[in-house]
Amino acid sequence: MDFVTIELLILLLFMIAGSLVAVEVRDLLSSIICLGAVGFGLALVDLFLGAPDLAIVQVVVEIVALVIMLRVVLTREDKTHETPKDTLTVGATAVVLGGLVATAIFVMASMAPFGAPLFASQETPSVAYLKEGLAGTGASNFVTAIILDYRGYDTLGEATVIFVSIIGAYAVLRKVGRLRPGQVEEGNGHE
Repeated sequence: MDFVTIELLILLLFMIAGSLVAVEVRDLLSSIICLGAVGFGLALVDLFLGAPDLAIVQVVVEIVALVIMLRVVLTREDKTHETPKDTLTVGATAVVLGGLVATAIFVMASMAPFGAPLFASQETPSVAYLKEGLAGTGASNFVTAIILDYRGYDTLGEATVIFVSIIGAYAVLRKVGRLRPGQVEEGNGHE
């Protein structure tokens, strides 16, 4: 295995451990921190795989999600009660996660080296973009050609995710238009 595959496996194990801690910990604030670590681990995976645009979107979405979850947890009233742990459920979850890790290791070991073409007769996408970019798109800037012509839907999806995340954070964090419990809306006839 090459160095990138080993780093990806380490990040995968880190993300699985963070997910397990987030599920098992009793404190919701600690659970949110673990989920944030898993999300930022996914951003690192995107960086290692050569997709900095996806990493930036993941970081923005993760920050917005953390802010929303922190807002909800810090302003709620705790009305929970203890529930007994089911050993069978925890054991089944561990077996399934172990199977997923084993499958991921097998798949990553059988993959072609990162950046190499799948078949010997193929060339890498970057070479194809450089050869056919100007003629195929008419854009002399290859970055613009790739982002807008070859990956247009991906770029649109990333912009949509960022926009929806910002609107969602605004809807949760705004104070105008919220009624407190027991507060009556003005002008509705109930005073």
